[in-house]
Amino acid sequence: MDNSYTILLIETLKVTATQLVGVFGIFFFLGFLLAKLQKWSNLNYRNTFGWKGILWTAWIGTPFHEFGHYLFAILFRHTVKEIALFKPNEETGGLGHVNHSYKKSSIYQTLGNFFIGAAPMIFGTGMLFLLLFFLLPNGNEIIGVLVDARESFFSLTKAIPSVFSMIFSTSNMGAWSFWVFLYISFALSAHIAPSKEDRKGMWSGFFWIVLIIFVINFVALLLRLDLTSYILHTAGYLNILIAMTLYALLMSVLHYLFTLLCIYPISLIKKKYTSARAGAGIPVYDKRKNS
Repeated sequence: MDNSYTILLIETLKVTATQLVGVFGIFFFLGFLLAKLQKWSNLNYRNTFGWKGILWTAWIGTPFHEFGHYLFAILFRHTVKEIALFKPNEETGGLGHVNHSYKKSSIYQTLGNFFIGAAPMIFGTGMLFLLLFFLLPNGNEIIGVLVDARESFFSLTKAIPSVFSMIFSTSNMGAWSFWVFLYISFALSAHIAPSKEDRKGMWSGFFWIVLIIFVINFVALLLRLDLTSYILHTAGYLNILIAMTLYALLMSVLHYLFTLLCIYPISLIKKKYTSARAGAGIPVYDKRKNS
């Protein structure tokens, strides 16, 4: 009897792991890439213009980041104590915040920590799609390409070159709305990833997601029901969210390349100029230390 329950527990763990990877794996991976690109892009601004360099994108990106937290905190019935959509602080490095509390005895509110932490990525991706729809003349067609390719992750990645060429079409680049779209998209993508504190707060919610799925699987296996195929089939509908997140990743890559090719060289020129002045014995004033 004990042996049968051990086998049941092991099988439940295997099934739960398969479902979690199938549903959440790609989002964790894309979130990791978004966080890295965001870090590298902001580092290029900071190395070139000092801490205030990131404000070029933060004044738009941060309010959307924080509003995402606020929106999901309300959805999961957290008590919002304070909200600062944009309040840059050079000493702490903070750009804004949402202070909220919840009842630890409430599973729903605790589970909500996961979605509140991931909110900037979810909300920001949605806003990028709205920008695409309203500001680009062919935005509806681009969204159509992504939606049509939602059948698999492979088909979505194959659609990216087409999406890129459609965004940077000659007709789009001749429209003023394209440049507004590009700037706002860069600003959003520069602040779309959950911060370190956001990610830390997500784990308590994710624990409950794992536990609930584990219990459901345990009961299902006791009744000789296999929910894995059903859950993974249902997760297929999440491909539209994957398409949206891949698009957000594309904009983040473009923004990083912009900072690498256009902003970072300025930093190199400034360093060379500073070294030349220092070598000549001319006092150097470093704005980055006083910005």
